[in-house]
Amino acid sequence: MGTIIIIAVLVVLVLFAFRGSFAHFKGEGGCCGGGDNEPKQKKKKLAGEVIATKIISIEGMHCENCKNTVEKYINQIDGASAQVNLKKNIAVVQLDRPVEDTDLRTAVARAGFTVAGIEQMEA
Repeated sequence: MGTIIIIAVLVVLVLFAFRGSFAHFKGEGGCCGGGDNEPKQKKKKLAGEVIATKIISIEGMHCENCKNTVEKYINQIDGASAQVNLKKNIAVVQLDRPVEDTDLRTAVARAGFTVAGIEQMEA
């Protein structure tokens, strides 16, 4: 009888653990210290005409807060405006002036994520 109670308690604990992690990977919940109280990032307006677009492949993003953090750090670079796609794990960065890949990598690293690659799109 005692064994059945212990097994039942363990099953309930496992179900609660999985429920929380599924919400995280669907982009819900307060991952990375964020939550529903986080304001959405506004699309940054560039001062000049777009001269280049770069696609950054990013590892480790899971939720809306991750997306907002990456956009915030890339958008701090003069001449860069980022839009993150969580499903594809990429940031599409429009540039109105030359920006080095090392600057983009540094911004993503400061946000707490890893760059898997950067691709320059043809104009």
